[in-house]
Amino acid sequence: MSEWDLRKLRILRTLRERGTVTATAAALHMTPSAVSQQLTNLAAQLGVDLLEAHGRRVRLTDAARLVLAHTEPVFEQLERADAALAAYAHGDAGEVRVGAFPTAVPALVVPAVRALRDTHPRVTVRVRETEAAEAYRLLAAGDVDLALSLAAEVPGTADPRFTHVPLLADPLDVALPPDHPLASAPGLTLTDLAAEPWIHGGSGPWSDITRRACEAAGFTPRQGHSASGWTAILAMVEAGMGVALVPRMAADPRTAVILRELTTNRPVRHVVAAVRRGASSARAITHTLDALKAAARRVPRA
Repeated sequence: MSEWDLRKLRILRTLRERGTVTATAAALHMTPSAVSQQLTNLAAQLGVDLLEAHGRRVRLTDAARLVLAHTEPVFEQLERADAALAAYAHGDAGEVRVGAFPTAVPALVVPAVRALRDTHPRVTVRVRETEAAEAYRLLAAGDVDLALSLAAEVPGTADPRFTHVPLLADPLDVALPPDHPLASAPGLTLTDLAAEPWIHGGSGPWSDITRRACEAAGFTPRQGHSASGWTAILAMVEAGMGVALVPRMAADPRTAVILRELTTNRPVRHVVAAVRRGASSARAITHTLDALKAAARRVPRA
């Protein structure tokens, strides 16, 4: 029987996610040479090649992918064991580290924390604001216990590492300058704004959501300016520099921007919570998820 070393398997798993030995070493607080040595030792223990050269980098062999496919249930079971031990030792008490994208913090996380203080005061939530895509990387690395992210579509269940919990479909409104000629036009659609300069990020989930919504309406948005923070985006719209899609959760009543609800083909972004598979049975995580679901139900939809 092969000798299975969980620590080395975690290194292999992280390499799959991070892509390079250097990035794997940084994520695990190791040196690149130590990562390479551990993976060489694991290959010798299992009797198969786990890595192959790919230019100046390395990539996983088919044998390595087979190994990881069979060990994912082991990692899931260990998460369940950790949750069971935590429940045995601490009951409802526990700390939950939450990684959340910026607009989710005031709209979902803060209300959830307030509710938990009343319902489960022994649950402590530690918040780490991060970009939506980075939240999954932090979750996979074990740096957070619960990730809040977003997507243009509800994510599937193909990734065996995570359990996804849909929280809400956040409607997107179009933000117009206060003196825009279509600011009060009836029946506004995205197609009416096809010739406008659009303001959104250069890359990442939010840029993908904006592009996908406009392409579904029949045009490719012409990017006039690039920004990722809602304060900057709304300020530029207010100044007449372009238009933008703005999630309902990010609306700021302090600006003079006109927010119009689209009448047809209204785009949404899906807000999703994710935990490592097996970890959702931990009571502190369960209570935190329940509080986030309750907060999501209170977010205005119209």
